[in-house]
Formats: sequence, structure tokens, C-alpha cells
Amino acid sequence: MTDPAPPSAHPLSAVRLGIPGGAEVTHRDVAANGARFHIVELGDGPLVLLLHGFPQFWWTWRHQLTALADAGFRAVAMDLRGVGGSDRTPRGYDPANLALDVTGVIRSLGEPDAALVGHDLGGYLAWTAAAMRPKLVRRLAVSSMPHPRRWRAAMVADVRQSSAMSHIWGFQRPWLPERQLTADGGALVARLIRDWSGPCPPEEKALEHYRRAMCIPSTAHCSIEPYRWMVRSLARPDGIQFNRRMKRPVRVPTLHLHGSLDPVVGVRNAAGSGEYVEAPYRWRLFDGLGHFPHEEDPAAFSSELINWLKDPEPDR
Repeated sequence: MTDPAPPSAHPLSAVRLGIPGGAEVTHRDVAANGARFHIVELGDGPLVLLLHGFPQFWWTWRHQLTALADAGFRAVAMDLRGVGGSDRTPRGYDPANLALDVTGVIRSLGEPDAALVGHDLGGYLAWTAAAMRPKLVRRLAVSSMPHPRRWRAAMVADVRQSSAMSHIWGFQRPWLPERQLTADGGALVARLIRDWSGPCPPEEKALEHYRRAMCIPSTAHCSIEPYRWMVRSLARPDGIQFNRRMKRPVRVPTLHLHGSLDPVVGVRNAAGSGEYVEAPYRWRLFDGLGHFPHEEDPAAFSSELINWLKDPEPDR
């Protein structure tokens, strides 16, 4: 495949994209928690805020934006701090502050609360936001990410899970990971997504968009910083304090989605997250899918999500 040209001359061209089906999405910026965040929205109704993971940006939710809007929701996908069209600040990449970004965006959108949907790092932040600001989270849906306390325990004590997340250990080196992510037009980004997917990885055009977005100056560094904090703080007072804060149970209905072939997060470690939820908790395992179920089988993922969001009795 021909390497795409780095988009540094016109960075927003890499993130202000359309979505399949030609729906007219709205791109705009909102201020929250001392920074500016790029959001994409479609539809009217109760707010559903979509949080992407690594190494992606808002466009990973392109299928769900349409499905949610058609189902009567106000679907909003945001670029996390340091990614896509959002501000690249020098600090603020610890999960507590990133979660405040999320809840700040909810307030900036003029809504009393939102259903949070997060994948990978976005799922980690969704767990965190639901524990820290429960009044702003109506429902919680997390894909491909265990509860933060489960994540921490797995990284410290589970050799197999720690090995599966070897890329996170590699991120602890200075400068080299950033250079690797942007080398050859972001070729490593495409390789990681393919390796972490099941038999049906995202299409090549999508991989090209992710490569280009990672090549926007400073994006690679900002994308890695949350993982540096998560590892380097394991034995530091701020990390220990955050882990204690995450003992606070999640008290909103929670849907936990996972691919059976996910090579990054083991099913066993993800499934144990229900112990931190004191509310209706529903576990859904997608057979034959990997780390990106919302892209590998968007119809099945969207159907499961929308049915749960509309279910008045989510504990069934």
C-alpha cells in the first residue's frame, strides 16, 4: 500500500471527515476543562457520547453515529485531549483529568447527563467518569476494556495479560515510541489495528485515515502519555490514590462488550469487571471478533448497544 502523505500542512483534513451513507454530520469545537475539543454530532434526542481508543480518533464511531441518530439519539463523538482536532496540551493526560474532559464536554453540550460509550482507552475513561461524576452519566457502555482496578491488577499480577499489553510497556521509553508510530506515514498504526482485529479488520481506507491522523504533529506523543501515566504511577502516590478512588462502585446501568478473539485484553480479565458495578450489569461477548467489535461487525455492535439503551429494564 502506498504510504499516505503526512497531513501536517492541513491537519484538520485528516480528522474532519464524512461518514458512510452521506449523513450530514456537524463538526464543531467546544470548551471544557481548560481545553478545546473537536466533536462530531448527528441526530436529536438523549445524548450518547462516544469515546474512542488508541490508536484512533472520533471516526472509529462512524457507523454508530448513523445508527444512534436513526434510533432517536443525539450521537456525539469527541476527539480525546491530544488527538484528532482537539487541543494538544503539554499536561493533563492522567485518567482523572481526561475523565473531567469528558464530563466537561457533557456540560458544554448543554445536557444534564449522557450515556457514555467508550472503547479501549475511551472505555477506561468512561469507567472513571462514571465513578467520579455519577450524576452526569445516565448509562455506561464499555468495549474492550476492563474496569481500571482490573486493568491495574492484570498488568501487575497476570503474566499473560501483561505480555498481551507489551506495547504499553514499550511506550515507557522516551521518544522512540513516537517515532515508531509516525514512521512510514504511520504504518505501525495500521499494523497494530490489523493485528488486534479478528478475521474482519477495518477496511484499508479506514486504516489510511488512522495513519494520517497519527501523523498530525504531537498526536503520537499525546496518544502515548495516558499509558505512560498509567504504568509509571503504579507505585506513586497519585496512582495509588487514583486506584483507591476507583473502589467507588459504578451505580449506573452498565453494558460491557467484548470480542472473544481480543488479543489485547483477555476475556477473563474483562469479564471480572462486574464486581465494581452496583447496578444492572450486562455482559455481551461477540464470538469471532477482536479488539474492535464496533468496526469489525458494526451492525451487531450497534444493534446490541441501541437495544440496551432503549431497554427500560436493563437488568433483564
